[in-house]
Amino acid sequence: MTSQQIRQAFLDFFKSKEHLIVPSAPLVAKNDPTLMFNNSGMAQFKDFFLGNGTPPARRIADTQKCLRVSGKHNDLEDVGFDTYHHTMFEMLGNWSFGDYFKKEAITWAWELLTEVYKLPKDRLYVSVFEGDSKDNVPFDQEAWDLWKPIVGEDRIILGNKKDNFWEMGDTGPCGPCSEIHIDLRPQADVDQVSGKSLVNNDHPQVVEIWNLVFMQFERKADGSLVALPATHVDTGMGFERLCMAVQNKTSNYDTDVFQHTIGVLAKLSGKVYGNEIYADIAMRVIADHIRAVAFAITDGQLPSNVKAGYVIRRILRRAVRYGYSYLGLQEPFFHQLVPVLAEQFKDVFSELKNQEEFVTKVILEEEKSFLRTLESGLKRLDNITTSLKAKGINVIEGNEVFELSDTFGFPVDLTALIAREKGLQIDEAGFQHALAEQKKRSRQDAAKEATDWIELRESDGVEFLGYDFEETHSHIVKYRKVKTKAGEEYHIVLDRTPFYAEMGGQVGDTGTLELADGRKVTIADTKKENDLFVHISKDKNLDGILQNSGVVRAKIDAARRHKIKANHSATHLMLSSMREVLGTHIGQKGSYLNDEILRFDFSHFAKVTDEELQKIEDIVNTKIRENIPLKVMTNVPIQEAIAMGATATFGEKYGDFVRVVIFDPSFSFELCGGTHIPSTGEIGLFKFTSEGSVSAGVRRVEAVTGEKALELMRSQEETLNKLKELLKSPADLLKTVENLLEEKNTLQKKVASLENEKIRTLKTSLLEKVKKYQAFNMVIEKVEVPAAESLKQLSYELKDQVDNLIAVFGAEVNGKPQLSVYIAENLVRDADLNAGKIVKELAREIKGGGGGQPFFATAGGSDLSGLGAALEKAKGYF
Repeated sequence: MTSQQIRQAFLDFFKSKEHLIVPSAPLVAKNDPTLMFNNSGMAQFKDFFLGNGTPPARRIADTQKCLRVSGKHNDLEDVGFDTYHHTMFEMLGNWSFGDYFKKEAITWAWELLTEVYKLPKDRLYVSVFEGDSKDNVPFDQEAWDLWKPIVGEDRIILGNKKDNFWEMGDTGPCGPCSEIHIDLRPQADVDQVSGKSLVNNDHPQVVEIWNLVFMQFERKADGSLVALPATHVDTGMGFERLCMAVQNKTSNYDTDVFQHTIGVLAKLSGKVYGNEIYADIAMRVIADHIRAVAFAITDGQLPSNVKAGYVIRRILRRAVRYGYSYLGLQEPFFHQLVPVLAEQFKDVFSELKNQEEFVTKVILEEEKSFLRTLESGLKRLDNITTSLKAKGINVIEGNEVFELSDTFGFPVDLTALIAREKGLQIDEAGFQHALAEQKKRSRQDAAKEATDWIELRESDGVEFLGYDFEETHSHIVKYRKVKTKAGEEYHIVLDRTPFYAEMGGQVGDTGTLELADGRKVTIADTKKENDLFVHISKDKNLDGILQNSGVVRAKIDAARRHKIKANHSATHLMLSSMREVLGTHIGQKGSYLNDEILRFDFSHFAKVTDEELQKIEDIVNTKIRENIPLKVMTNVPIQEAIAMGATATFGEKYGDFVRVVIFDPSFSFELCGGTHIPSTGEIGLFKFTSEGSVSAGVRRVEAVTGEKALELMRSQEETLNKLKELLKSPADLLKTVENLLEEKNTLQKKVASLENEKIRTLKTSLLEKVKKYQAFNMVIEKVEVPAAESLKQLSYELKDQVDNLIAVFGAEVNGKPQLSVYIAENLVRDADLNAGKIVKELAREIKGGGGGQPFFATAGGSDLSGLGAALEKAKGYF
């Protein structure tokens, strides 16, 4: 069977067992603060297990894209080195939400594996949870009794909490499980050693293929377990491992899931898969990593330097480095694998095929960026390792690891990997310390500490009424206290609410909860957590008020909501106008809109010109003047909506039934859960404020509407009038400004010429002060320069005339002390010197800081009196 047939057989089997087949959720987790990526098949169904939502059916089956590269479930280090671990993988799963339980899950699993896939029964083993006294969970007798007549006692293994109690994370749904393992070894090995003894012992050919999880509990924040409202089944079967078993291979990478990609890599590199150990590892790593990177970008996560974006960048750079070092691929190659992948998955995950060009270009730009620093970074790392080995040291210092990350873009795990290949380790603690120091300087997010929910009453879920009402009478279902860096806040859940929770780029509503006695709770924001609408209040000491609240009047800030609605509707008009002016390839890659501005990220590979922006503006404002009424269609089957021409945002999670927002069916027709104005005329006016690049292939525009647009135009008019006044109301304002700029440029050139002459004179005098010291020539002086940049110019002009130069200069610029350190590149390499480290130490004397490259670095400070001490201190380094 081909991999496509194997996947389809699974879905067809469970369809015959009355399961609803649902599409995969995006790889990037949405509205779940506990997850960065969907790391299991059950992630998109978590709320159903917790009782916070109603599933579309009580029996469901699917194939889910998963990613495991961080946190508790992290397989990155094993990828490529073994034959069965992956970053991105497919999880085939069947689910029961309060319907069938262990009996059906076990018997159907056995039927599918042995009767449909024809796997040999004598090669299969199962495990059962042995119980755990600490959690007060008993031995799973029911599962044992169900498996015994199927496989016999000799093929049942008792598993501990680590192996047979499945938990998605530190908190959330969990329960005992039964794993199914298969022994794929040659018969001679099977005759010699029982496969039972190799289960869960990391044998590459005795592997788990299916995990049947029996969801019975919820893990609370304090570590305790409480019973779920109903029992559920959550199964997950690794598609890649299943293909290995069905296709009778000894490696996942030998199946047709990966062989297409590996074949392209072999052609690009000229190497034969199976001939060289590190070349084989490289091909496996790259074939795995392209899937993770391509599908993450497709689902909305672009590579970046923070959070989930950094994870994707790490994976991409890891793959590029393997190709560079072991396949000789020193030009961009990774992006060439996207079309292979898109074609392979077009019938199951068609979103990649639809965005093939965009994903390819994003990866290409990332490759180019990393390759610019990869060679120099590898040389730097090679110098470090060579020096350490000569000194008999086998650990790379943490600050060196941090420098490789900060300067050369080497993720710490990549440095650790290369170090291991050279027989070295890294100082992980030292790296974390250096990283922590950097975070202190640029901290972005305050960590939150939350208590468990305090339940006040039962509820079937949250009813959102905000499309039609600005206030409702509601009950508080539960609340919790959360400690943040800014203080304590309360998270409140209502049974019905008019408050829109932040999603789809639209910010959450603010407003009040008014109690029967007139007291009010201020709502500062509304967020969505899984399927809960969480109302956030920063008021103090609310416990007593909330616990005795009764019926509350939930009321949004209607004036603020109206401005948000106007900006959201304007965003729809703008997107349609962009597609009309720039092309239908334009796709949404992110958005943010509140009552002040709208910001929109979109796929495009060139700057949007002023003329194009003007055309887009004109179309939007025309549609505003036409006062087009809003039309909303609710509960539309998603496939029907797409067939009608509705625009969807890739990476967003849509259900089987969707909401469609229309401003003229021939113009703006989108899937959208946000709030909108009743007619376009209420937007008033639309005006762009900026356009620029966000990342490779992604542009960003910002705009204002209504009163804000009018304020902007009045401000611009006021500025123009003041400019006219300053210039004595010239007849031709533009020509007058052009003349002034031309005059300014002429004067700047004269100043630059005089400054260069001064630098040349200074250089001549410094050449006479250069002294030979051991194997290098050195000059350490206080100099007079017009600007801090002149120190670099001076250093570089000197190095062109003096070999093996070390130059340390101090200067006063605009009343502030400045330092520079230049070290000839051959001395950086041979003498293991580093200008960046030295200048940081010297900067202490002037109460400042700095850094730069190993061969040139600068620093500034606040204490001018320490300049002489800094230069004197420099003499001690050489």
